[in-house]
Amino acid sequence: MSLRPTLLVLHTLSPEHLAQIGAGYHIVYAPTPAERASAIAAQGERFQAVLTIGTVGLTADEMAAMPQLQLVCALGVGYENIDVAAARQRGIVVANGAGTNAACVADHAFGLTIGVIRQLRPLDQLCRAGGWRDSVAMPPNVSGKRMGIFGLGTIGLAIARRAAGFDMPVGYHNRQPRQDAAEHRYFDTLLGLAQWCDVLVCATPGGPGTRHAINAEVLQALGPRGYLINISRGSVVDTDALAQALRSGTIAGAGLDVYENEPRPPEQLVALDNVLLSPHLAGWSPEAVQATVDHFLRNADGFFAGTGVVTAVD
Repeated sequence: MSLRPTLLVLHTLSPEHLAQIGAGYHIVYAPTPAERASAIAAQGERFQAVLTIGTVGLTADEMAAMPQLQLVCALGVGYENIDVAAARQRGIVVANGAGTNAACVADHAFGLTIGVIRQLRPLDQLCRAGGWRDSVAMPPNVSGKRMGIFGLGTIGLAIARRAAGFDMPVGYHNRQPRQDAAEHRYFDTLLGLAQWCDVLVCATPGGPGTRHAINAEVLQALGPRGYLINISRGSVVDTDALAQALRSGTIAGAGLDVYENEPRPPEQLVALDNVLLSPHLAGWSPEAVQATVDHFLRNADGFFAGTGVVTAVD
């Protein structure tokens, strides 16, 4: 490219990744809310592309302040807080990083699954306090349990492949059945899936359409031997309903990488022993982050070269 497009970056990146992107783009780096507002107010007319993530997003008003904006890319798969309708109305292309961190997220989902079912957190605490196995009930097997996946997309399929290694039958709920997933049982309602499975994994996109999809009724259906795993978005789970279900024994346990009020911890859950928490890093590893940056460059380079993005958002 003879002239480097000007790119507004709204997500935290390492100096190495900024340098990698900066080889082809003039970067304005604004990862905090204050820097973001200042950059758009002072330089909005310069930006031809924006790099963001699903939870950070980009609003219609912000797009309106960038008259030269042609491309918005989400670094990962999620794009729930990007106003796609406003972008489409303006003719702005929206792309994401679909598939780039699926293996990492699926690994983490299984780490949470094993950790909460085998009660690794309380067992670790027991050992550190000098306790022994005779003082606790035996935790159940992971292998052989029925796994329900809410959202059988790229990440959901990666989780299903790992479930096969644990001899776990897989069922799933999507808006419609997948033609390439005939080996897995399809449920046309989330409630039906919850009634069937032992482990319910949320791998669905966030946004208004899935907000509090996991509610008290679904948790009741999952039952006292059931486990909830959420590696999707915190908004998918009603936190108050989950806290009540965990306290009352309505479900056996939960493993969460995402929360409704992140980055603040879920106050209703932090004191409970039957929940395992991690700070929204299921998709983070050196390998996965590098893959997302490489994929962003394929999207952006293709767009500005005239060949198109690799993974456009529908």
